[in-house]
Amino acid sequence: MSYLGVDLHTNSFTVCYRTKQGKERMGTYAIDRMDSFRKTLRRTDHLAVEATGNTAWFIEQVRSRVRKVVPVDPNQFKVIRKSVKKTDKHDARMLALFLSKGMLPEARMKQKENAQLHSLATTRDKLVKQRTALVNKIHNVLNSYGLKWKKETLTTEKGLKSIMVYEWDPIVRIELEVLADQIRSLTKHIKRLDDDLVEHGRHLKGHENISSIKGIGDKSASILLSVIGNVKDFASEDKLAAYLGIVPRVKDSNETIRHGRITKHGSTLARTTLVQCALSAKRYSPYLRAYYERIKRTRGSGKAIIATARKL
Repeated sequence: MSYLGVDLHTNSFTVCYRTKQGKERMGTYAIDRMDSFRKTLRRTDHLAVEATGNTAWFIEQVRSRVRKVVPVDPNQFKVIRKSVKKTDKHDARMLALFLSKGMLPEARMKQKENAQLHSLATTRDKLVKQRTALVNKIHNVLNSYGLKWKKETLTTEKGLKSIMVYEWDPIVRIELEVLADQIRSLTKHIKRLDDDLVEHGRHLKGHENISSIKGIGDKSASILLSVIGNVKDFASEDKLAAYLGIVPRVKDSNETIRHGRITKHGSTLARTTLVQCALSAKRYSPYLRAYYERIKRTRGSGKAIIATARKL
């Protein structure tokens, strides 16, 4: 049995083979030489690889050839991330060493369906932000000519057509036409991604349960589940809340314990989606509305909505 530490890159990877006795040998392979690397593996081997962009693909290539594959969380494995000696061989050697001692922080690897939907959701989020930037640009142009428009109307076909009825200077008209065409295109593609999120998200385990909660629609349920993955990976609701970054920072010094703002760790998209669901839920759920109002009276609306999101 050997312990293999793999420092993975987009075009190549370096491997440290470590025996039980501590003997080591190194190897470097191009990504397109995966078959050559697979031939060096044995059924009794244990392999560790840092979680990066192509780790899921790499694991699929080697999973059936070894006893165990450990995806390593690079944020927690600071021996490598903050090492003074930062080389591929050193990183691979440290992974193999700590793997042999059973001391590696394992990263969560989502199921294929969750990972693909998460990628789809983040693409949608980027398109929405691009559209918002273009809407803001049109809004600024209109304001500069003394025209007051609600921004939300500029994402509709009726609103985009309405702004073109004015007698614009040729250069301004060209700018507005281009901006309007881009917004139309983005709106079309966002709609397509929304439909795909709902259609494919309904097949995720737990979708029926989570979408039955007041305030969480089909699209929001798909986004949340794509980020959460297997909920059994979390020992409690507190662990899940920490993963979504909606728990307060804690400073503990001697006998003094202070709670600050939320950590905002994890997925910004999931956290934003959950807060939006909480805003909706407090309108339709008497229980959550009463909970929100009670927190709001003593701690303000900002902390109240975060508390409601965590309760949700």
